[in-house]
Amino acid sequence: MSRIPIAVIGAGLIGRTHIDRALREPKFELVAIADPSDDGRALAEGVGVRWFADAGALLAATRPRGAIVATPNATHADLAVRCLEAGAAVFVEKPVADTVADARRVCTAAAATRLPVMVGHQRRHNPIVRRAKDMITAGMLGRPVCLTAMATWYKPPEYFDTTWRREKGGGPILINLIHDVDLLRFLFGDIAAVQAIASHAVRGLAVEDTVAVLLQFRNGAVGTVTVSDTAVAPWNWDLAAGEAERFPRQDVNSHFLSGTEGSLTLPRLEYWHYRGNRGWHDEITQARTALHLGDPFAEQMRQFAAVIEGREEPLCSGEDGMRSLEATLAVRAAADSGKPVTLAA
Repeated sequence: MSRIPIAVIGAGLIGRTHIDRALREPKFELVAIADPSDDGRALAEGVGVRWFADAGALLAATRPRGAIVATPNATHADLAVRCLEAGAAVFVEKPVADTVADARRVCTAAAATRLPVMVGHQRRHNPIVRRAKDMITAGMLGRPVCLTAMATWYKPPEYFDTTWRREKGGGPILINLIHDVDLLRFLFGDIAAVQAIASHAVRGLAVEDTVAVLLQFRNGAVGTVTVSDTAVAPWNWDLAAGEAERFPRQDVNSHFLSGTEGSLTLPRLEYWHYRGNRGWHDEITQARTALHLGDPFAEQMRQFAAVIEGREEPLCSGEDGMRSLEATLAVRAAADSGKPVTLAA
């Protein structure tokens, strides 16, 4: 069986995660890594693949069928378009771009080249989220009514030694909240409008440290999300879901979804509903689904291979990634202006 030649552009923290999973995916043959750093070169040598300082040289020399873009956000669009035009299907780490206009440019290039784009919102590939999606689709919650999500944790002072993390655009809205926006869109549907309040009070940096968000969904449901990277708290998906080994897993929930027929917590998958009479004086039943842990990063690579071969559609396409980016940027705009922001249908 011939394997699919792929390349990875960017060998930082998330790039190394994708390199590791690509090496484990039996459908893939990792042929090259592009990263200008000495660490990137050493990594390529360590895994026995060709190293390039830049993506252009890599694409010209190796002509991969698939490319993984795991570089800084501002470079995503240019590199994704460049890969598509070189004949490679693209898996681009979230966000698909840093502006909606650039995200649309990626989608236009994908349509013109007839090549697929996947966006790295890995939570969609988590078996917990897939089960929650199936339960909601099956009507177990009834009509979606409301949700509450928390993304609260403490980032240590040394995290901010990197300059861009202290500047506007480098905070939890675009770095972290975009994951929750995409997750909630996946489960509850598209977002119609947002309101937000941001605070810089704790660190006093240009970048926000805490945000409260109000979401209105197109199906009529509403939601609240609290985000803070200066709160000593375990209530966030990263600590609760156990997706990455570098985070100590906590047995808590971070997302609470409610509808007219039942409610669901994540990631514990606790389902609350009535078996008989329905009302606040009546007994309510809790059932919990305990799943085996899955590796969403490995599942992304499995699906990327299937997408390249035309056997599956991306769970998060370029268009879908663009809509999650648009909603997240609307949160930042609402926080900056103090006014609600309505998203185009």
